[in-house]
Amino acid sequence: MKLSLDQHVRRATLWLWLTTLSLLFPAPSRAAQEEHLKVGVLANWGYRQAEERWQPMMDYLTAKVKGARFSVRPGSFEELNSALEAGEIEFIVTNPGQYLYLSNQFPLSWLATMRSRKHNGATYAIGSTIIVRADSDFRTLYDLKDKVVAASGRHALGGYQATVGLMHKLGMSPDDFFKEVKFLGFPLGPLIFQVRDRNIDAAITPFCTLEEMVEKGVIRAEEFRVINPSRPPGYDCQVSTQLYPNWSFAASEEVSYTLTKQITRALFELTPDHPAAIRAGTLGWTAPISQLKVIQLFSNLHYQNREISKWELLLEWMEANRKWGVVLALLFVIATLYHFWIEFKFRQKSDTLVETERELKRKAVQLERLHSAAVIGEIGAGLAHEINQPIAAINNYSEGGLVRLRSQTQPDTEMLALLDKINQQSQRAAAVVQRIRGLLKRRETVLERVNLLSLVDEGISLMKLELERHRVQIRTQVKGEPYFARADRVGMQQVLINLLKNSVDAISELNGHQGQILVELWFDEQRVHLKVTDNGPGFAEDPQTMMATFTTTKSDGLGLGLAICSDLVKAQEGEFSIHNNEGGHGCTAEIILTRANDA
Repeated sequence: MKLSLDQHVRRATLWLWLTTLSLLFPAPSRAAQEEHLKVGVLANWGYRQAEERWQPMMDYLTAKVKGARFSVRPGSFEELNSALEAGEIEFIVTNPGQYLYLSNQFPLSWLATMRSRKHNGATYAIGSTIIVRADSDFRTLYDLKDKVVAASGRHALGGYQATVGLMHKLGMSPDDFFKEVKFLGFPLGPLIFQVRDRNIDAAITPFCTLEEMVEKGVIRAEEFRVINPSRPPGYDCQVSTQLYPNWSFAASEEVSYTLTKQITRALFELTPDHPAAIRAGTLGWTAPISQLKVIQLFSNLHYQNREISKWELLLEWMEANRKWGVVLALLFVIATLYHFWIEFKFRQKSDTLVETERELKRKAVQLERLHSAAVIGEIGAGLAHEINQPIAAINNYSEGGLVRLRSQTQPDTEMLALLDKINQQSQRAAAVVQRIRGLLKRRETVLERVNLLSLVDEGISLMKLELERHRVQIRTQVKGEPYFARADRVGMQQVLINLLKNSVDAISELNGHQGQILVELWFDEQRVHLKVTDNGPGFAEDPQTMMATFTTTKSDGLGLGLAICSDLVKAQEGEFSIHNNEGGHGCTAEIILTRANDA
């Protein structure tokens, strides 16, 4: 049958309209119709392992629930709590302890309880296993008193809370029973490794953690022992506490009833031989079981039915009236900050006036001292340069004499020893001169590991003739375990010699007086205290003023000794102080240096 021209036109027009409508209003794609739902899972073996374990389960739900696409969101306890509060996840798969904790803050619907693939499909598969080294002396939980233990987290039911519940039953107080509890977080492997490496005494791990790591081949079973062990009939692992219900699958209030019903049906229909069930380590899901044991545990841990303080009542009121609470808190903070700001400005103005007056006086004194220091710096630099030449000559002559004597067949040993001492002292004098030049030029001090015991012995040896000439007795006293100090050896020897020389000079002023000097070394954990105490006349003026440049009590003194000592010690990141002894006899100079790092 032939169509007329008019019919062809009408058909063409109809086809054109249908094409236009299809372009303007395209049919929605399957991806556009799907709702993306995120399921938070507890990543107790790490994020990657959690994704590999649970993504097949999400793919299974995607295939079973029409119009929905599921993905995994692994995280720790705290991360899952924050994600649920922020609305970033719609479902959560976790232990019943965290479920009860979250259900007290957010409306959750409990859909199903997981059946463990081990233990003949048991639904009670959460507990704590306390693990120690097999060669340790720990046999019972009582043996861990004042020991260091580790756990995955404070909110972990099997990883910590079940053990705390056991300790409550045994009359122990977890807060002061252990010396320290370290919370290492996830994954769980480092808990066992810390026990193996003797970094901790015991590890509180979730049920079957030890057996799973042995099965993976990362540890050997004979190296570890379980404290308070038991193996319930039909179970594959040892446990130290009672068992609690297995993980739960829960939904937030934002998920519709229809979708929740479909997901629950899909979970119940999951067969043990399905790849998703095998990968997740489950025989399937069953109806939610009673959480009475967990509720009783939390009650024993004082998580419930405890007396509410006024502060908690205030927090609850602020939670219920969040907007007003935020406004009041903000006003309180602003008022408090304004009050402190006004008080601060008032004190600042008052302190500024007083400090300005003091600063003017200090500037005047500093100006005078800077002028004097500039003069002594020029003189000292010239002297140091001139003294270097004779010292270098003495060093060369002594070294030449040593070479000639040592080349002889039978050298004079006494002469060798004498020339060797001359050479050593010339080298020390050169080092002191260089140190003075560096001080005058403000060069940076090079700190090294210094043995203060040998340094003190050398200083006393150098002062031996001076001490004998003035009949001064000297003795040393050491407290604590000696160690190397962080200091400049030449600078410290210069300071020590100067302090000993000052003590001898002070004692020599008292005719017929039996002089005594005590050098004390006290080593504490991080600092060493070096004290030089004499029984001379002490200072007639304030000892602190004697450390100022050009201040002296000696008729032939320049007033530079103590000032240089103070500068040298400070350059070594130390502390220097001097004071008269109690009773008015003698004075004590104290140097504090830091401990050197172990080589």
